Amino acid sequence: MSREERSIEVREIIAVFLLSVTAILTAWCGFESSKWSGEMSIEFSQASSARVQSLDYANVARAAESTDLAIYTQWVDAKARGDQAFADYVSARFTPAFAVAFASWQIAGENTKSPFNEPSYVPDGRVESAKFSKLADHKFETALQSNQRGDNYAILTVLFALVLFFTAMSGRNKLLWAGWFLLSLAAFVAVFGAVILATYPVLV
Repeated sequence: MSREERSIEVREIIAVFLLSVTAILTAWCGFESSKWSGEMSIEFSQASSARVQSLDYANVARAAESTDLAIYTQWVDAKARGDQAFADYVSARFTPAFAVAFASWQIAGENTKSPFNEPSYVPDGRVESAKFSKLADHKFETALQSNQRGDNYAILTVLFALVLFFTAMSGRNKLLWAGWFLLSLAAFVAVFGAVILATYPVLV
């Protein structure tokens, strides 16, 4: 066997190994891209669900505020008429959340326009609305991250496709040095892609 034939044989063995490894890496990238796309869809759905719940609780809070406002209006009217008995009757029917703010408002000397401006006024639904709104924002951000990770894996499949192309062309080139050059280039791109792949998060 001549030196050139031995070189071609070695090149073919390396090419087969490189093709096999690259095929596995390409399949893995496709799998991960699909998994991250599925994760993105789930997280977007969770974000939408949390947003709907946030709006539902916000409506509950607005309804509670309307109720408190209606009762407080009666109290203001009674105070304006000097009817303390009726004012006490009305104040006894404040909702628990408004009663806390009303007490704070009176302790502070009624300096603000109304108890609704007190920090202690937290109607039913407001805390829950803020919690689900924050959750929706978090899920939306994580969904965008999952989408980007899926795209990163998809881009790597293109990179590994170049490896397959260069490797295949190296075996069809009649010039020995050109074949080795293309195979070396394919190996470099494969190693480069594998290093990048090792830094990506894995979802199984």
